[in-house]
Order: sequence, then C-alpha cells, then structure tokens
Amino acid sequence: MNATTLPTVRPEDEQLGITKNFAYGLQHVLTMYGGIIAVPLIIGSAAGLKPAEIGTLIAASLFMGGVATLVQTLGFKYVGAKLPIVQGVSFAGVATMLAIINTGGSLPMVFGAVMVASLLGLILSPFFSRLLRFFPPVVTGSVITMIGLSLIPVSIRWIMGGNPKAPTWGDPGNVGLALATLFVILLLNMTRNPLVRRLAILIAMIIGTLIAAMFGMVDFSKVGTGAFFALPNIFQFGMPVFDMAAIISMSIVTLVIMTETTADILAVGEIVGTPVDERRVGDGLRADMLSSAIAPMFGSFMQTAFAQNVGLVAMTGIKSRFVVATAGAILVTLGLLPVLGRVVASIPMPVLGGAGIILFGSVAVSGIRTLAKVDYNNQNNLIIVATAISIGLIPVVNNEFYEHFPSWVKTLFHSGISSTCITAILLNILFNSKFFTKEKNSVTDSQEMSTTYQ
Repeated sequence: MNATTLPTVRPEDEQLGITKNFAYGLQHVLTMYGGIIAVPLIIGSAAGLKPAEIGTLIAASLFMGGVATLVQTLGFKYVGAKLPIVQGVSFAGVATMLAIINTGGSLPMVFGAVMVASLLGLILSPFFSRLLRFFPPVVTGSVITMIGLSLIPVSIRWIMGGNPKAPTWGDPGNVGLALATLFVILLLNMTRNPLVRRLAILIAMIIGTLIAAMFGMVDFSKVGTGAFFALPNIFQFGMPVFDMAAIISMSIVTLVIMTETTADILAVGEIVGTPVDERRVGDGLRADMLSSAIAPMFGSFMQTAFAQNVGLVAMTGIKSRFVVATAGAILVTLGLLPVLGRVVASIPMPVLGGAGIILFGSVAVSGIRTLAKVDYNNQNNLIIVATAISIGLIPVVNNEFYEHFPSWVKTLFHSGISSTCITAILLNILFNSKFFTKEKNSVTDSQEMSTTYQ
C-alpha cells in the first residue's frame, strides 16, 4: 500500500507560539509606528485641529491599522490575502487630502471622499486582480526594488531627526545614535543564535532607546498626559460630506494605492515563497478597500500595505501571518490604550532610522533577487528594467519634478513605486506582448505567476 502524502504547510501558516508571535509582532509595530502616525499628524495639523483632537486621529489610525491588519492576515471568504502583510494609513493620499482641505474643504469632506473612493475600489477589486498577468518578474522585480529604494529617504529623514523644523535636525548626535542602532543590529546578526538574529531589530531598538536616554535624547514627559483608555467614537469629527470633485480626486488615488498594494502582495509572496494568483490578489485588495471604506467611520483614512514591513519579513525570515496578526492586535490595543501609544512614540526617530537602513535595503535586495530571474539576453528586458527604475527614482530624487504638471499626473507619478509600476507594465506590454512583438516574452511559462491558491 502506498504511503499517503501529508499536506504541506504553507510558510505563512506556520504556528510559532504566543511568546514568539508577540515578540516578532511588536517588532513589526515598532518598524511601522512612525509611518502610521505621520498621516494623521499632517492632516490634523492642516485641518487646524487641537493637539488633543490630533491625538484622537492618531489613536483612530492605530486602531484601524490593527483591524485592517487582522482582516488582511486572518481573512474570511473572499477577503484577505492571508499573508504576513501589515496594514496602515496610506501616504499616497496625503497630497490629495491636503488639497481638499486647502481649497476650502473640511475633514468630513475628506472622510466622505475616502469612503466613496474605497467602495469604488472594492467593486473594482476582482477586475483589477486580473491584471496579474501583466506582472512577470521583469515588472515585479523592478517594482519591489523600487519599493526598497523609495523607502531609503524615509530612513535618512528619521536618522536626521524626523522633523526638519526641529533645532536638532541633522545633529551629529542623531546620526551617531542611528549608527549605534545599526551597529547593534549588525553585531546581533553575527551571532549563531537564530532567535537573537530574528529579534535583532527589536533588541537594537530597545538598546538604541536606552543609549538615547543616557544622553537625554528621549522625552518621556508626555507618556503620563492624556487618557489611559479610550474607545473610538463613530463619526467623532462629524458626518461625512460627499463632494464630487473630492471623490474623483480620491478615486484616482485609490487606483494608485491598489497598484501599490498589488505590488506589495506580490513582493511578500515572493519573499515568503508561496503561490500568489489572481484570486489571492483580489482577496487582498478587497481587504484593503473594505478596511478603507470603514476607516472614516472611526476617524481614520485609506489603508494600504506597509512596504517597510515587507523588508522586515525579508530580513528576519519570519513568514508566519499569525505573527503579523499579533502585530494587528497590538495596534488595536495601542488605539484603545493611548498611554501605550505614547510609550512607543517616545522611541527616538534616529533609532528607527538606523534600523530602516537595513530593513528598506532588504526590500531592494528582494527585488534584485527577482530581477535575477529575468533573461537579459533579450535586450528588451534590459531596457524595461533600466527605464522603469530610472523613472521611478525621479520623485525620490526630486519631489518637485512634477510640481507644474496637471494634478492627475502628480497623483499617478508622485510615488516612485507607482511610477515604476506603471512604466514597467506599459513597457513590458510594448516590448514583450505578442500584439507588439514576436520575440519571446520576458518569462517562460514555468515562471508565470498564475499558480493556484488553495
């Protein structure tokens, strides 16, 4: 009698236990904390909110980021990619939301635009996921590489202090603290203990914060101010206002966010080594858009996958979605317990910047690994990669490049990720599609990313 073959457990379904889930999950939260609070800080300040109201916006963003992460990682039928993807407030919509406010709009008008645009994205999700055939390695490799490269300036800003208006901006002490954090990470990764290597980021952040405290570079004074526990209120900033111009603007942003989320899902699938097909991408996009549609009810904004956490998955090798689900639970807790959020917020930006150098670089390396699968004997592929990455670097190198272009151009190309994605897809169709050329496509049939998702 033939021995029965036991079903193989997918890497993302690995169970690590409560203790490891919490430790690795906290590491994810610390990695993306600065990014998730940035948007409510910017929008709240532009809307003229009081500090306490901005704090409420931040708490709502933490809460909804956690809810969205749980939906994305655990999922239910037709919703959730069930991959280790951390969700949070998207930075792609900041310029558009600021434009709505600065042209006489209000925060409720922003919320109304986000709700309608997200519902539109939810309707488009199954159709958008069918574009997966336009994402062969020559495209995904370029996009994943650009995700890493476009995040490097973020870590540089963190290293310099995070706030250009602060008197300590670019202070050598900030740079020294970041380098100390980076050195600890490198040192820990030289050990033979796999657990220490996987927790290197978390340990380095704690050590970096302690070093900063020794030199008076940490401010814990605000930890005790404000509420200890607070439940989110529905429509606490007023009922949503639906303005057609604002809705159209946010709908364009939604398409950009869906493109970036698709790239992030493919990137995580590549790093984890698990099949990603149209259905899985569609489930991931539905989780994104459903969370985004609900977010304004609690005072938050459009949700998306956080690229910096893709780098953490790549560096640590921890592929379990339950680790990230734990991170989601921590975010929900931070949203309900503002005091814990204030503790985490006390971590100096240079400490985050030192960790970001390796984290974001790891994403770029994952993209380079994908690009290694491309056949460069076909000159077309070399042109696609070179052009897509170069165009993607334009807004990274100079964010004023598209300043005098029409608003829809700025919306589509303000991000290096979306710039690279759009360029790579169009060039791949032009050079490798059977409609335009008879040459062999950029990948063989065995490399196509249309594998079955069970």
